[in-house]
Amino acid sequence: MTIDAETSARVRAELTALMADFCRAVSFRPGELPPYERLHGIFVLGGKLIRNNGEEPEICTVAGFIEPRQHMIASGELTFFEQAESGHLTEVYGNVAHRFSTYHKRGRMDGVDFVTRGIISTQFVNTPQGWRMSSMAWDDERPGLSIPDSYSR
Repeated sequence: MTIDAETSARVRAELTALMADFCRAVSFRPGELPPYERLHGIFVLGGKLIRNNGEEPEICTVAGFIEPRQHMIASGELTFFEQAESGHLTEVYGNVAHRFSTYHKRGRMDGVDFVTRGIISTQFVNTPQGWRMSSMAWDDERPGLSIPDSYSR
C-alpha cells in the first residue's frame, strides 16, 4: 500500500500538530500552570516518555512524567518553562511514523534561567481516534554533544 501525496501531507500535518500540542502542554509562563492533562490525549494508553540525558534513562508513563513536574511547580522550584520544536525529519509507513525533532527549551529552575537545545525521537501510531504518540525519548545538547549540522538545514 502506497500513500498518495495528499494523504502523506495530511498525516505529516497531523504529526506536526501533535508535536505542537505536546509543546503547549508542557509550557507555561510565570504564575501559570501548564495544561499537563492534555498529554493523556496526545499519547496512547501506556505511552512512554524517556529522558536520556544523564547516567541512566528516566523512563515513565504520562502520569509519571506529570507528577514530579507538578511537584516542582507547586514547590516553586520550577517557575517557568517553554519548549518548541525548531525542525524535524519525519518518516511515515502505513500506521506508524517516526520523527526526529530538534527543540529548544528555556525556563527558570531554582531562580536560575536556563536555555538549551536537543533532539527528541518520537514514535507515532495511527489509532481509531487518530494519530497518537506511543513513545518519546530525548537528549539535550551538552559539551561534547551538539546537534548535527544536517538538522539545521
